[in-house]
Amino acid sequence: MSSVWGEHVKISVFGESHGQCIGVVVDGLPAGIRLDPGKINAEMARRRPGQDIYTTQRREADKVEIVSGFFNGYTTGAPLCGIIRNTDKRSADYDDIKNIMRPSHADYTGFIRYKGFADYRGGGHFSGRLTAPVVFAGAVANQYLEQKGITIGTHLLRIGKVQDQSIDPVGISKEQLLDFRNMHFPVFSEETAEKMKEEINNARMDCDSVGGILETVILNLPAGLGSPMFKSVESRISSIVFSIPAVKGIEFGSGFSLASMLGSEANDEFYIAEEGNEKIPRTRTNHSGGINGGITNGMPVIFRTCIKPTSTISKPQRTINISTMEETEHVFKGRHDPCIAVRAVPVIDAVSALAVMDLLLERSGQADW
Repeated sequence: MSSVWGEHVKISVFGESHGQCIGVVVDGLPAGIRLDPGKINAEMARRRPGQDIYTTQRREADKVEIVSGFFNGYTTGAPLCGIIRNTDKRSADYDDIKNIMRPSHADYTGFIRYKGFADYRGGGHFSGRLTAPVVFAGAVANQYLEQKGITIGTHLLRIGKVQDQSIDPVGISKEQLLDFRNMHFPVFSEETAEKMKEEINNARMDCDSVGGILETVILNLPAGLGSPMFKSVESRISSIVFSIPAVKGIEFGSGFSLASMLGSEANDEFYIAEEGNEKIPRTRTNHSGGINGGITNGMPVIFRTCIKPTSTISKPQRTINISTMEETEHVFKGRHDPCIAVRAVPVIDAVSALAVMDLLLERSGQADW
């Protein structure tokens, strides 16, 4: 069971949902990155469970203990290791369903793949709980990116049937992205936020769940990052985005809408922009999402992520008992998010930061550029 990602900065995630702790080792970090613990805590708080009725009622402090790779306020160049204690476990909730395969969960596939030895409590290593250490690693990467003038932000484009306005693909500002990072429900209007909360609460009261779409922007990436084919920017970002539980789709730029456009509509025409004392090639539109041929072109990188509805719901569902090989019906109990998409926002920000940091270190060929 390998949970390692990255080429130039590698993360290795460990632990299970109901184990003693979860954590991550970040290998390949340049020495001398100044880390602000307050900013790390703020990112952890964005993902932390149990904050309101719209998320799971499991209550975890998600306080990160940095046990190596950090000294006197700076990264040392050694592997950075952070651990998070699991303090609010209710493992007994899973005793009576260890052989009952929850629909659309990894219970069955994990049972087959690991021959019945995987930890089934709370989803074990398959659980969304494992995104907490990823957010820590991403918070570290984001502080590195801040020093390069790169900003990442994500908003809730859609929850169920409620739609927010889309981000301006050529005119989004750093300030707007930072505003999103400071919102619990990152949307353009309070009215939309209230409608989304109502959508989630209606599903919750009906013992059901709802999915969503997140829209992400990476601002001020230099042109020339990435490679064609197998190491494209899209490939690198997608590979880590799809590591997040519940992610079922991703599209860049205008994505699937490009299929209904003509080439004359879809092409991003170039012009020369004057920024300060520099003349810089830019595009008038951004249907390609800031990427051509797998390489950044200097425009904002934009992508959208589809998050499926939470699999565990409290309605009766038909399934199987893997021990007796019989069909059964079961009502699954426990504490679960009625909408995973809300807490997925900081996770998407985190994995985006890790992907960009990996690309920057590839370009430099050394610890910095």
